[in-house]
Amino acid sequence: MNWDQMEGKWKQVKGSIKQKWGKLTDDDMDVIAGSREKLVGRIQERYGIAKDAAEKEVDSWSVPGETAEDRERQLEKQRKTA
Repeated sequence: MNWDQMEGKWKQVKGSIKQKWGKLTDDDMDVIAGSREKLVGRIQERYGIAKDAAEKEVDSWSVPGETAEDRERQLEKQRKTA
């Protein structure tokens, strides 16, 4: 599952994210709403870590059904739009 698909399946994925990053609140989850960048930002805020560290955490997090190729395609897409 890539990040585009995650937005569509957000309700299914929220529990897994809250399990991984327990400091994220329900309000955080509503704001994030499937956005990788917003997830990175909230992890930064809640855990007091640098953006690059938060990005590495998110990138290493295994989304159920996501393959390494899916993650790489998504990262490439984000690089092109940045």
